[in-house]
Amino acid sequence: MQTNILWTGREYYSLENCLVNTLNTGSEINSTIIGRYDEKIYKVEYQIKVNANWETVFLEVKSQHSDLRDHLILENDGKGNWILNGKKAAQFEGCIDVDIPLTPFTNTLPVNRLKLATNDERQIKVIYVDVLERQIKPLRQKYTRISSTEYLYENVPNDFEAKIEVDEFGLVVDYPGLFVRTAVLKTNY
Repeated sequence: MQTNILWTGREYYSLENCLVNTLNTGSEINSTIIGRYDEKIYKVEYQIKVNANWETVFLEVKSQHSDLRDHLILENDGKGNWILNGKKAAQFEGCIDVDIPLTPFTNTLPVNRLKLATNDERQIKVIYVDVLERQIKPLRQKYTRISSTEYLYENVPNDFEAKIEVDEFGLVVDYPGLFVRTAVLKTNY
């Protein structure tokens, strides 16, 4: 199945065109985000590969923010060992998911991987890739399933939280104050 999603960013004033190809062995996500931040225009392209359990095995991010260009590749060997741009990255040991704050898609990763029952919660460690601030670091987050379509997302320690609405595939419909899905198209191969 192929899903094409269009999200509008509220805080970062952006538009994202995200394509999710779902196979028996996992999913491959390719997306482009364009927007304005700090009076500058940016463009971010990312590719994420996950296995059938929604564990992130690959991330590539190419970005341009005015005259600054960045490119990073993160690879996971399936045992929790990460390689960043060809070098072992021990600081990310124990991270399974990645989080790019410019997109609501990366919330889909733990939502689908954790498979929480209503009222269950789980704390996780993610690789936080802040493209606009040019930072990459491990970060703790917590997800609590409130209903079949709603999750409470929290940074740990709790300096930010939001109730996120998702569809039946775990894809964000509304992330109050940050993102809203403005279109979706699903097709079978």
